Amino acid sequence: MTAADRAPGDLVSARGRDWVVLPGASDDLVIAQPLDGDREFITALFPYEIKEPGFGRPRAAEGEIGDFASAGLLRTALRIAATHGAGPFRSLASIAVQPRQYQLVPLMMALRMDTVRLLIGDDVGIGKTIEAALIAKELLEQGSATSMAVLCSPSLAEQWQSELREKFGMEAELVLPSTAARLQKGVEPGQTLFERYPCTIVSTDFIKQPDRREAFRRTCPDLLIVDEAHTCVGAGTGHQQRYELLRALAQDESRHLVLVTATPHSGDAQAFAKLTSLLDPGLQELDPTVPAHRDRLARHFVQRRRRDIRRYLDEDTPFPRDRKLRPAPYQLGTEYARFVADVLAFAREQVRRPDGALQQRLTWWSVLALLRCVLSSPAAAAETLKVRAAVAAARTSDEAERIGRKAVLELTDDETGEGLDAVPGSLLEDVDDGETTTRGGSRQLKKFADRAASLAGPEHDTKLAFLIDAVKGLLVDGYDPIVFCRYIPTAEYVAQHLAEALGRSAHVDAVTGMLHPDARQARIDELTAKRGRHVLVATDCLSEGVNLQEHFGAVVHYDLSWNPTRHEQREGRVDRFGQSRENVRALTMYDTDTGIDGLVLDVLIRKHREIAEQVGVIVPVPDGGAGVLQALSKALLLRGREGAGDGQLALDFDSSELFGLARQQLDTEWESAAERESKVPTKFAQSGLHPDEVKAELDALRQALGDPADIAEFTRETLKALGSPVRPDARSTGFTAPTAALPRGLRHALGIYEDADQALGPGAAQATARTAKAKSRKPAEDNLVFHQDLPVPAGAHALFRTDPAVRAVARYALDSALDPGLSENDRPARRLGVIRTPDVAHRTVLLLVRYRFRLTLPGRRTGRTTEALRELVAEDAQLLAWRNDPEGKREWLTDEETARLLLAAPDRNTNQSMRGQQITRALEELKEVEDHLTAHGDQVARRLEAAHQRVREAAGERGRARGAAAARRITAEPAGEPDLLGVYVYVKRPGGSR
Repeated sequence: MTAADRAPGDLVSARGRDWVVLPGASDDLVIAQPLDGDREFITALFPYEIKEPGFGRPRAAEGEIGDFASAGLLRTALRIAATHGAGPFRSLASIAVQPRQYQLVPLMMALRMDTVRLLIGDDVGIGKTIEAALIAKELLEQGSATSMAVLCSPSLAEQWQSELREKFGMEAELVLPSTAARLQKGVEPGQTLFERYPCTIVSTDFIKQPDRREAFRRTCPDLLIVDEAHTCVGAGTGHQQRYELLRALAQDESRHLVLVTATPHSGDAQAFAKLTSLLDPGLQELDPTVPAHRDRLARHFVQRRRRDIRRYLDEDTPFPRDRKLRPAPYQLGTEYARFVADVLAFAREQVRRPDGALQQRLTWWSVLALLRCVLSSPAAAAETLKVRAAVAAARTSDEAERIGRKAVLELTDDETGEGLDAVPGSLLEDVDDGETTTRGGSRQLKKFADRAASLAGPEHDTKLAFLIDAVKGLLVDGYDPIVFCRYIPTAEYVAQHLAEALGRSAHVDAVTGMLHPDARQARIDELTAKRGRHVLVATDCLSEGVNLQEHFGAVVHYDLSWNPTRHEQREGRVDRFGQSRENVRALTMYDTDTGIDGLVLDVLIRKHREIAEQVGVIVPVPDGGAGVLQALSKALLLRGREGAGDGQLALDFDSSELFGLARQQLDTEWESAAERESKVPTKFAQSGLHPDEVKAELDALRQALGDPADIAEFTRETLKALGSPVRPDARSTGFTAPTAALPRGLRHALGIYEDADQALGPGAAQATARTAKAKSRKPAEDNLVFHQDLPVPAGAHALFRTDPAVRAVARYALDSALDPGLSENDRPARRLGVIRTPDVAHRTVLLLVRYRFRLTLPGRRTGRTTEALRELVAEDAQLLAWRNDPEGKREWLTDEETARLLLAAPDRNTNQSMRGQQITRALEELKEVEDHLTAHGDQVARRLEAAHQRVREAAGERGRARGAAAARRITAEPAGEPDLLGVYVYVKRPGGSR
């Protein structure tokens, strides 16, 4: 028999184990994967090493017949170990995350499109990354896509890479300016970077240059995810370049495109039209406030707020119930207030000098930057007074405006936050020596720098003293806080003094832009791994892309950001899915002396919160609040009460007509945007999918993959059966399982080895190896800690079917049940069993059968062309049962009756003689039911076809017949003989219910 004679789905034996044949065999090779479903070991087999499979039907040998518990373990182990299910959601069996039910809605929408064009606009902290990655994993598993690229900000690149690797088993290469040269070395002649690396995460920094943008356009993969997509449709130069690139990529009708953003509409109708035009040019003319237009948009757009999904179907999602906001006003100390007043007087003097237009703009922005640093901290003030101003590099007034807006007003069309936490500098000219006086007043600046340094510490800096007391209060209340600062010197200064003030009561560390992005997460991990309480001080380099909800429950805004969205992003690090606290806290510090913080708080930050609460989603500030911030700056530098001076702060914003008009205009534009936005989101909460329709598919999925409660019980009982003294943990509703008594094979599968050589050997588990001490001859001892739900601490495990430890236990239970050579103590599950119960009226036989199917999915249609069909091998476990009536006739149970049979309570153990008789009889009867098993496989195949067709029906498309998807030639056919894994006999208790 040649390799080509082996059909997909056939069982073969080679290299000491059984394999399932996959599509793609040739005369010389057979492509196969292990029978246990471990897809990491897919390999090519030579025809000469292939034998008939060793797997067969169970036999009634001594020690093979188990009880009620061992029968249940095998059923659940089979569901958990399966990694390539036959249902329409093929990828969910092979990922290491348990998606919430609402997170599957975008996936269902995507499967209803030939080419996926989807905008995911869910609220901050709901899990958009998971939703987008689910779609990508499914498209790649099904073969609808062959390669993928994620386009994102450089600060988010490592986070994306980590999420894809740890939760979805996808190894993605980072394409950054720092990695591009290294990656290019691995590219063969005539090959492109994206052909060599099929899964990439591409930084926007990498494609800024025109030649790189053009190369990316030519070689972009057929699946593209764009994170923070709203940054591609603004008015700035950077926005426009990204939009033109995406528009060119979207013109390829065969390319899947998933756009991700928490602010898809943001009240800007033109920006929203540009965003939706990337999905379908016809969408840009639609008005989301018009019902008929919403119906069409709903096929491509999903947007949920927390209140939409806090309870979705029958599942609660543990978001914090409330975000406790507290403004925290403080007064500057006498000496520091005098210092600020003197710096302000100097700044006003500088901007009133009769210079040329460019020099005036350079001076304007440099002194504004100086004032922001002075109000941040003495450390930031001293540093910026010694550094050449960033704006000094400008050669035109327009360039000065662009640099100044970014450095001072935090307004930029560059979505990356890298470099924004560096002090902007104040020196406009190079200084040869400290005594030289230049136009920038460097001699005075040096005096200011020395003066700032002398005011450091809580004795003079009342802002710092206030923070120390606030942090102590949060720690006493049980909240570990993150303190956000504007500048790197401020963060380092704050961390130093907090550490001195808190002593041994809490661990303190700082993370700033001085660290490379991947080093930032390492610093956080190092801090949170320490026993005790933790305080993290950070700049806005951590305000996006890092999940901190597991270890922190509060945020302190030490410096106000003049961009209100930053505040939402900062607080979103702790206020998100997976936060175990019912409430999180946010403390906003602001000074009451200058009035600057108070105005920013009232005009921008509070208004931002009010509109978000009113509308339910974030509505960004129109034009970033540029008009009101510039008016505030002019009022600050060009006005002041007469007679104010000599160290007195006298700022008069109320009498500034310019500021008043700018504030009024901002309020009008913002309220108008909020009104438009309030009419949009509700329709898109479920995007045309009826909840009952979603629930039906999810119920079928849950039945196939296992209920979370079943998985927890399976893991606990299997470990108990293998000798682990499992201890419950009331605090986490989980348990701890010592591993010393577990069989060696399972310990190795869990990544627990006796020595380092085993941990480094071929086939070692991918988990971090834990070994015994070299000098000790005792076996390695370790505990497995399981938690019922997220979040789980580092080193612990979630009781989900996709958790590596849970899956290792399931695979061991399944493999050991099929290996009669193991001792009885090392085999917790059994293929045979007899259960006595009062819940059956007549003798009933339950069969556990695994079917394999050749699944044919349609090629994608692009225009008038259709790709070739794709063939996959999938499996599905089925339970079938029959009962014998008093006349001995066989009657097959319905699906509902079989499900109830699984809930039957055992009465007591049966004696050995009875077990042997019942199992022998059942095995003899198997020959009589072979035709029924074959017919049932055909029925399952038809149901699978219907399920695949159903989830691919066009969402919300009126007039399309329900069976129209059948024309797309989705087929499922049984492949090979079904595997009879288990036979279990239920007998009635004498005198029991009839």
